[in-house]
Amino acid sequence: MLMLSFETSAKAASVALSRPGLLLGETYQNTGLTHSQTLLSMAEELLRSCGFTPADVTAVACAAGPGSFTGVRIGLAAAKGFAWGRELPLYGVSTLEAMALGLGTWQGVVCPVMDARRQQVYNALFSAEEGRLTRLREDRALSLEELRRDLEGFSGPIFLVGDGSELAFRGLALPNLVAPPEHRRHQRAAGVALAAEAAMARGDPGDPGALAPNYLRLSQAERERLARGQAIEKEK
Repeated sequence: MLMLSFETSAKAASVALSRPGLLLGETYQNTGLTHSQTLLSMAEELLRSCGFTPADVTAVACAAGPGSFTGVRIGLAAAKGFAWGRELPLYGVSTLEAMALGLGTWQGVVCPVMDARRQQVYNALFSAEEGRLTRLREDRALSLEELRRDLEGFSGPIFLVGDGSELAFRGLALPNLVAPPEHRRHQRAAGVALAAEAAMARGDPGDPGALAPNYLRLSQAERERLARGQAIEKEK
């Protein structure tokens, strides 16, 4: 199996090429250019530099959220287009799980944090022990204060990952928080590939038609539409 994985849930974009248990190559870009400008050219160059063509790819994976609404949509669109064109299996994985897997074999609690704006963060919790990752909390959107109260129940090291890790490190002010090196903290397509392999091991069929983004909350446009509807109802 040759898998092409996309990660576009935040400012940086990355693409990985892998076989089960083996990362063949990865490209990462954090220049501020939009993912629609860079993603497909990154994938094309990665395949070429590794000696493959799109016809060699047999599976596709992408981060399905949470994350930037626009970024997640771009990644899903690219992955679906690639998968549907050749009827390939497509695995949409949790952005937070992919970040936790990308950290490696650290021992303790892994705490992915993404800045969700509106005084909230996207978060999940995992236990890392002897190279195995066990989910402790489902993906969720909550305030830093809510997260702090939850983390107070853990006595061992808590490793922060994600583009909101610095915000959490400053804002949570807990003594057992650990900030891993910068290159281990952020969203990477290699973590998406690992999460997709775990999904396959659980029996996920990789159905492109069933894949939908997981935003965890309404978009701004949806919130505004809901607010207008509620205002109209009050006026009746």
